[in-house]
Amino acid sequence: MGLSVTISAADAQDAEHILKLQYLCYQSEAELYGDWSIEPLTQPLDALRAELDEGYGLVARLGDEVVASVRARLDEDGTVHIAKLIVHPRMRRHGLGSRLLDGIERHFAAATAPAEPSAKRFQLFTGHRSEGNLRLYRSKGYAQVSARELGPKLTLVTLEKAAA
Repeated sequence: MGLSVTISAADAQDAEHILKLQYLCYQSEAELYGDWSIEPLTQPLDALRAELDEGYGLVARLGDEVVASVRARLDEDGTVHIAKLIVHPRMRRHGLGSRLLDGIERHFAAATAPAEPSAKRFQLFTGHRSEGNLRLYRSKGYAQVSARELGPKLTLVTLEKAAA
């Protein structure tokens, strides 16, 4: 009998596993853009822990192994900023990215405390050459709202969709 993938909230104990997975997953992005200095490859563990403390994260596990993750935070204007959706290379094209996006959206769409802002929109970004990412995001209802050239090799494409 095979193991099934489970998705749960990320916690402080997951930070090191997420960082190692992030480093592995962003190698292909670095190669695509010819830039190994991108923030996901240089992010220190303390910064990742701070992101988890200040926002919300999900991890997908196959047994005890973290095989996918995503992080997000809700700002005061009601925008949920989704970041660093990663899936282990051997686990790609099995719907994990889609499941993680759905999970983040469900979490932030749920009722919040009265003093907190409510989610009005979901927003994320990716590089212009990251066709797989763009295809996934568009299939989940995200539409491009802007593009910003960061240099001769990279244009960041921002996509968003309204909260239900």
